[in-house]
Amino acid sequence: MAGIYIHIPFCKRACHYCNFHFSTSLNLKNDFLAALLKEIELQQEYLTGEVVETIYFGGGTPSLLSVEELQNIFTALHRHFSISSDAEITLEANPDDITLPTLLNWKQAGVNRLSIGVQSFFEEDLQWMNRAHTASQAVDNLQLAIQHFNNLTIDLIYGTPTLSDERWQQNVYRAFDMGIPHLSCYALTVEPKTALDSMIRKHQISNVKPEDQARQFLLLMDWTEAAGYEHYEISNFALPGHRSRHNSSYWQGKKYLGLGPSAHSFNGQGRQWNIANNALYVQSLKQGTVPFEVEILTPDQRLNEYIMTSLRTMEGLSLQRVTQLSGEQMSSTVQKNSQRFIGQQLLLEKDGRLVLTKQGKLFADGIAGDLFV
Repeated sequence: MAGIYIHIPFCKRACHYCNFHFSTSLNLKNDFLAALLKEIELQQEYLTGEVVETIYFGGGTPSLLSVEELQNIFTALHRHFSISSDAEITLEANPDDITLPTLLNWKQAGVNRLSIGVQSFFEEDLQWMNRAHTASQAVDNLQLAIQHFNNLTIDLIYGTPTLSDERWQQNVYRAFDMGIPHLSCYALTVEPKTALDSMIRKHQISNVKPEDQARQFLLLMDWTEAAGYEHYEISNFALPGHRSRHNSSYWQGKKYLGLGPSAHSFNGQGRQWNIANNALYVQSLKQGTVPFEVEILTPDQRLNEYIMTSLRTMEGLSLQRVTQLSGEQMSSTVQKNSQRFIGQQLLLEKDGRLVLTKQGKLFADGIAGDLFV
């Protein structure tokens, strides 16, 4: 089984914190779509022998696509790939793009899961982030979406200077009250070369405080656990049966093909990534060439990647899997190196697996890095 990710590199507005590849100009949209269809054709051998079980439209803002554009992409995908009849097909959408006609059109085109970029239900937070939607749109259009999609998720951001613990609780509990079955919650990250980074360095706005982010993450874990959500990955919480199959495939090391500028792919042995430039992407595909770079992973890199991704999940790191990847000696070394974190109550070892504790999840990347070979 495998997945396909499609990057739609256009947005109405640039959020202050975002460092994903996108353009706020739609001038190249038609040329991009023609190039995307060509890339689908040229990459049809990448997942040879695999059945595609998940398709994910990310971005950017995929909800800017018309239903005809979506249908053209689906037609090309079905022509060139073997797609499971029960494939999970996710579309990222902004609240301001959601209307009754768009919801019905997305379902008609084949979308069966929505990922809605709410971020906050408070106007002050949304303005601080420079989001395109309003708080009332977040509530009203999410309620509309729930009526037509029973499989959906929302994004929420915590750790911003504008977000008190009380407001953070109100954001999370509003999602509970609305019956949202899946939450993706992210600590605000100040990425280099973003508008947020620039404004902080110019002292135009306050910087984020790691201690506030840690506290709000710990509160989040308590609230979601009490509400019956599985904390199945560091940033993801789901009611039983509502995990993201697509994102889970990344953490499980399954193969996937990335289409569109800046998209990444993985075939089990190596990674490749497309050029993060819309004009050059279009130009290259017009000439019949997919513009990507490739890296073949060494055995150590594959092990380190497994350590990083598996520790982020509630199932944790399997020492048996480490043995399969790198041998008994390496498994023993990883187990030995983990003892310090077990002693600090940041890791647990049970049934041959290393699992982060709640406190350990605050230091997930650092612990993984210390276990790398």
